[in-house]
Amino acid sequence: MGNKEKAIQLLKSQLYEMEIEARNAKRAEIEAGKKKIEWGSQIRNYVMHPYKLVKDVRTAEETSDVDGVMNGNIDRFLKAFLMQQGESANADEY
Repeated sequence: MGNKEKAIQLLKSQLYEMEIEARNAKRAEIEAGKKKIEWGSQIRNYVMHPYKLVKDVRTAEETSDVDGVMNGNIDRFLKAFLMQQGESANADEY
């Protein structure tokens, strides 16, 4: 292998290392933004006894249809969250 081929191989390996570092930096940035799953970080509170209530902690949306929510009927919570996000995005524009 000549000097030219060695130089090309060296450059390729350096570029590869730079790409790996860039990907690792992106991954670290994404991981830093994640919230830990722990007690107190729940999205909704469920009360099933003595009365029935499901409350979204982020939006304060409530319903007494616990069975419906447990069966996947969460559209009202999704809509409330999206409306809240839209309002905060509009507030940031002004």
